[in-house]
Amino acid sequence: MNTPVDTALLDGLLRTAAADRITKHVVGAVIADAEGRVLLLHRAADDYLGGLWELPSGGVDAGESLTQALRREVAEETGLTATAVGAYLGHFDYVSKSGRPTRQFNFTVGAAGGTVTLTEHDAHLWADRGQQQSVSEAVRAVLAVWRGRAA
Repeated sequence: MNTPVDTALLDGLLRTAAADRITKHVVGAVIADAEGRVLLLHRAADDYLGGLWELPSGGVDAGESLTQALRREVAEETGLTATAVGAYLGHFDYVSKSGRPTRQFNFTVGAAGGTVTLTEHDAHLWADRGQQQSVSEAVRAVLAVWRGRAA
């Protein structure tokens, strides 16, 4: 895990998103185990973007910081406790289910708790490098940055 992300960087990310007319913010967590596998979650077939493998992620609530949202989303989606928010790994943009321009900000996250408990997804996987290819192109790019930092 790298040095925790600083407030000036977070503020700059939000300012840039506003200048880019992004109206919805989402955070994504790259959670790795000791073997270098990454936690991926699978969207149910009948969900928006159904069938997609993705990082634990979710929307930032009003008045919530990016790091607060990461900690909450990791707990809500996985049952794990985020112990540290580390390096910023980049972002990607997409259109949300409601049609809003959305930016997902991605970070390394240390987590504890052992057992993954799902609430919004139908499966999880501790994905090795080959299995990590089952995600979207945008998430593959985030994981490539993560691997570069880990090397």
